[in-house]
This record gives sequence, C-alpha cells and structure tokens, in this order.
Amino acid sequence: MSDTKSPLPREVADRYVDDLIALDPVTGTYLGVKESSSRLPDLSPAGQAAVADLQRATLARLDEAERQPGADSGIERRCARLLRERLTAELAVHEADEGLRAVGNLGTVAHSVREVFSVTPDETEEDWAAIAERLRAVPGALEGYRESLALGLERKLYAAPRPTATFAGQLTEWADTGQGRGWFEDFAAKGPDALRAELDQAARGATAAVVELRDWLRDVYAPQVQGAPDTVGRERYARWSRYYNGTDLDLDEAYAYGWSEFHRILGEMKQEAEKILPGAATPWQALAHLDEHGRHIEGVEEVRAWLQGLMDEAIEKLDGTHFELAEPVRKVESCIAPPGSAAAPYYTSPSEDFSRPGRTWLPTMGATRFPVYDLVSTWYHEGVPGHHLQLAQWTYVAGNLSRYQATIGLVSANAEGWALYAERLMDELGFLTDPEQRLGYLDAQMMRAARVIVDIGMHLELEIPANSPFHPGERWTPELAQEFFGAHSSRPAEFVESELTRYLTIPGQAIGYKLGERAWLLGRENARSRHGDAFDLKAWHMAALSQGSLGLDDLVDELSQL
Repeated sequence: MSDTKSPLPREVADRYVDDLIALDPVTGTYLGVKESSSRLPDLSPAGQAAVADLQRATLARLDEAERQPGADSGIERRCARLLRERLTAELAVHEADEGLRAVGNLGTVAHSVREVFSVTPDETEEDWAAIAERLRAVPGALEGYRESLALGLERKLYAAPRPTATFAGQLTEWADTGQGRGWFEDFAAKGPDALRAELDQAARGATAAVVELRDWLRDVYAPQVQGAPDTVGRERYARWSRYYNGTDLDLDEAYAYGWSEFHRILGEMKQEAEKILPGAATPWQALAHLDEHGRHIEGVEEVRAWLQGLMDEAIEKLDGTHFELAEPVRKVESCIAPPGSAAAPYYTSPSEDFSRPGRTWLPTMGATRFPVYDLVSTWYHEGVPGHHLQLAQWTYVAGNLSRYQATIGLVSANAEGWALYAERLMDELGFLTDPEQRLGYLDAQMMRAARVIVDIGMHLELEIPANSPFHPGERWTPELAQEFFGAHSSRPAEFVESELTRYLTIPGQAIGYKLGERAWLLGRENARSRHGDAFDLKAWHMAALSQGSLGLDDLVDELSQL
C-alpha cells in the first residue's frame, strides 16, 4: 500500500498554476516566469479546450483534496472555496462557447498578445532574443484567435457589432502608430543593435499579422455580425456576472441599488459643486468650469511624474498609520499607456519576485493637458491605497496563501471593490477636502453607480424607474445608456463611447466596482460591530489584504470574522 500523502487544496491550486502557465505563457510572464518570455498561447478552439480540460481535471483533484485531514483549516478552506468557485465560473463561460465570440475594445485574448510585451523582461540581450521569438509567435497566436472567431460564425455565435468595429479600429492603430510603422516595430526599435535585423523582421511579421486580422474582421467578420444584438440578455449576463463577481447576484436588486446610490451621490455632488461654481445648474456644469479654470498638469511626462509623486506621498502618509507596508510593496511606478489602448486607466501587478514592480498606466488619448480633479481619486484607486496595495500585498504574503490565491485566482469585483473602497477611505481620512478634488471623487463614484444602472439595465432591457430624471418609464437601449452616461459624467465624449463599448464587450464586469465596494463596507461594518471599541482599522486592513481573493458573498463572510 502506498503511503504517499494526498495533496491538500493549496497544493492542488498551485499545481493548477504550474499547469496553466505551460498552456498560457502570457500568464507566466505576468507572474515573472522567465521561461514564458519567448512564447504565446494557443488561442484556437483546441487551445481553449486544453485549458478547459485542465480545469475539469483540477476540480476532480480538488474533490479528493477536500476529503483529506487538514483540509478544513481556515487557510485550506479559503483556497478551496476560491479555486472551486473560479474554475466552475470559468468552465461555465467556456462551455457556453463565449470564447468563440470574444471581440471587444479591451480584455480579450487578442489584446493580451500585444499587452504582454509591455511586461516582458527587456534588460539584456538574452531578454531581447526571447522577445524576438515571441514576436515571431504573434502571427500564429492571432491566427488561432481568428480560427476561434470563424468557428463562432459557423455556429452563429456572434460578437456585438459595435465592439467589433471598435476593435478593428484599434488594430489599425496597432498597425500604424502614425510614424509609418506599427506598434510592434516601435517596441522592437528599443532592442539592442546586435539583434536589430532579427527584431525588425519579427516585428514586421507581427504587424503584418495584425493587418491580416484587421482586414478579416472588417471584410469577413463584421458584415456577418451586422444585425446581431449589441446586448447579451439575462441568461448570458447572469453567466458573465458570476464570472466577474464570484457569486450569483440578484440582478434586479443590484439594479435598484445602483439607482439608490445615484440619488445619494447626486445630492452630495450638488453640495460640493456649489462651492466651486455657485448657482451651477448641475454638478457637471461645475466640472466643465474646472476643465477650463481648475488646476491642470501640462505635459505627458509632467503628468506621469505628478502621479508618481501622488502615490509616493500616499505611501508615506498611510504606512504606519492605516497600513503596515513591507518594503517591496512600497514601490509602484507611474507609466503612460501605449497608443491603441482603451480610454480607462489601469494597473498591472508586480512579478512574483517583485523584480518588476506594480505599475499604473494612464491612457492620454492624445491629450497633453490634464485636470487634477479627474486624476487624484483615480490614482488612489489604481495605485495607493487601491489596486497596488491589495495585489502587491497578495504577492508579498503568497507563502502564507497559495500561489493561486496570490496571483491568478482573482475575482474582479473583489479587486475593483477594494479599489473603490480605497477611494472612499481616502475621503474618510480627510485626503479629499479640496473642493475640486472632492467633486472629482464624487464624479468618479457617480460613474461607478451609473455603471451598475446602465450595464444591467441595457443588457436586461429593464425599465427606467419613474423617479429617474432621465427618460422615466422607458426601457434601456445602448443608445440611451450612452446618453445617460454622458449626461452624468465629466468625461469627454470619446471616453464615454469607449466605456459603453467596454460594457458591451465584457458584460457584468463594470458592476463589480460598486457592488464590490458594498461588500467591503459591509464586511468592515460587521467586523467593527463584532469588536466594538477594540476594533483596529489598521489591523483589519492588513488582515483583509492578506487573505487573497474571494467572491463577493464569501468575501463578506470572511471580512466579517476578521
């Protein structure tokens, strides 16, 4: 009889990470696995099926692991809870063939083919040799992606027309950055002279593959999806909502919550706007005034440096008072996003060994003048104390969790909810007393409430409530959603359009900010009530940030016990 000990859930989870990296070297690169640097994943239907087979096999191993002695300890239980929920949600998406119509303006596997180069090591000649090999892999990866979309057409699984047109436009930008060459060629130009010919040839091949995909999307794919609905309906929306939020939400209750937050925030915005532009008809009139007369940062490099200073200042003021930050977590870099990105800022996590730090990314959309009111709370969200503190802390405490919990086992609404909680926390702590910055913070809060309303409303074609100041009694459409969003946001028209395309691309993701924030606030309030006067906010923050990701219901349960 064998006395080999059966693995516990954390071991099963970490084996899954290793096996997934073998199939998906993009994930490997984000984790800092150097061996992944020369490869790209198989994005064809066969490649998607291989990942699904791995997920099913992992769930079977998890069944066995949960029966082992010790599997009921808190740390093993949380890992098992997350792994089962994530793999089940991911398999539901795969088995509905969603990967055969994955077209949009961000977050698709095609976007990852380009974006991974921005985090691929590039310090040595050896690094650049791996990059050249990865560049040569771009045509095959994009061809696999095209095969998946072609199979989707064959099965009458259509992407939405608007995101399809937007993505074709992005591919045009990738193919020509305005300098007569493509993004891959611009990227390769930074490589060493010793590899110049090899890099240039590989980059030209990557650009040619981008052009070929763009032409196929425009000439073959787009005409066949014309007339398909831009929205997904309740069944598909519920599936995606589970994927991004880690729980089966009551979507009608969530929609009503979005409206309640809309009215609450609007009242606060009106009070703050009166301090800036007395008599303003709406808060957005006051924000438009700030666009012209408020504080600005002039210049792209200047705004990058200013944002770096904002995060450095936040670290200095928060560390030791409201957080206890390890030295590697204290480092975060401000970067400018490459052209052809979506309009929203974003964050990329550090590598597992922190050799690549966490980074925030600002898409400039061609602008060179940046209003401060629009940046401060956003960088509290993307950087410190938002995404960076959570995701870098997971990396730092990975040895106490599992590699899976600290890296790829991320529930979007958990992370986005923390980041929105972080904005509110900075307001609670008195960092947003300046009227410009506080109105900008409230505008950002309003955007997240509006996301809940329009994302659920348009995909489910819900009725606009009778007490709404906007088209009461009508049913949502994408056109109404864009009009509503534009009327209740300070963002420019191109940002609003990009946002609506994003909601059509990744349904159910945008609601996780506000619903995730609600979960974090409820967990904190429950813990505060349980401890009474002994409640220690700093200790609670660090315990909360050190437990890894969970779906929203599980998150509230765990936060309440801290």
